[in-house]
Amino acid sequence: MKLFGPLILASVMLAGCKTKTTDMNTLNLTQEWDKTFPKSELVNHCKVTFHNRYGIELAADMYVPKETSAFVKLPAIAVSGPFGAVKEQSSGLYAQHMAERGFVAVAFDPSFTGESGGEPRRMASPDINTEDFLAAVDFLSNCDLVDPERIGIIGICGFGGMAVNAAAIDPRIKATVASTMYDMSKVNVEGYFASEDTPVQRMEKRKALAAQRTADYASGTYARAGGVVDPLPEDAPWFVKDYHAYYKTPRGYHERSGNSNDGWNVIGCQSFLNQPLLAWAHEIENPVLLIHGERAHSRYFSEYAFEKMTGRHVEGVSAKEGNKELMIIPGASHVDLYDDVAGVIPYDKIEKFFNENLK
Repeated sequence: MKLFGPLILASVMLAGCKTKTTDMNTLNLTQEWDKTFPKSELVNHCKVTFHNRYGIELAADMYVPKETSAFVKLPAIAVSGPFGAVKEQSSGLYAQHMAERGFVAVAFDPSFTGESGGEPRRMASPDINTEDFLAAVDFLSNCDLVDPERIGIIGICGFGGMAVNAAAIDPRIKATVASTMYDMSKVNVEGYFASEDTPVQRMEKRKALAAQRTADYASGTYARAGGVVDPLPEDAPWFVKDYHAYYKTPRGYHERSGNSNDGWNVIGCQSFLNQPLLAWAHEIENPVLLIHGERAHSRYFSEYAFEKMTGRHVEGVSAKEGNKELMIIPGASHVDLYDDVAGVIPYDKIEKFFNENLK
């Protein structure tokens, strides 16, 4: 993407968006570079904040191409995920790469997570976390650098499902990418690979969560479920080993990441048991690109989402139906799409997808 016209200073550019935020002093924002990936010399970076419709203040890293014209409003992308991660991990990496390619990009911490607001900490909500994407679109739509008619989103892992849900409710989102997607409703209701998909098993989950709520209220605290298991048992499933290799090693560890540390509240995902995320995915009119690894344990979530949107069932193959596309990366695992260690994240494809659809 080429930009023409005189260049303007990064501080001036970024101020054009900061003026649209609420009081940044309400959050404790780290100013030093503390990402799990190196800083690019091709982009300018700063912290910004914005609020969702529940009044929760969200923290974000904004990445802007250095060579930006004063006379050209840019397309923009909001990024979040994985579920239990923070913006200093995968979402920031994706956002920085997209800024290198000419987009204004924000990677944000969801409500109750990382540097964003919301109490109690480490809670999740299909509604509020979908709303977080919509709030990012609110912010970008009012940013002086951004063309409000050219805004897209990227959701990673569990926030891939949230991104698809956001696209189903907000037509301002002109294009959506879901990378290595989880459907958090489906996995909570059914378990992995429908291993807990009976009324009896669901009732046991409900009873356990109800008992935990009583205990949490009595104690005045929220029990944590624990992050990625550590030390890693020898008989751990291979995908748990995959998570460990990212979240529990210098490759992806971050002190604010729940997955790297003590995880979600035990009752944090309760509402996913009866709130299906993809209920209206079939009515998304704007383009959606689903990206998944061939070897990923979670691949079936993207296949399911593609079927929900198109009515077409596919298994383990790339497919396209209208403006909905499923891209399967040969040999890639779930976590391979978190960072560049395996060199398989299809940034060229993502750039082309957004350039074609954010016009």
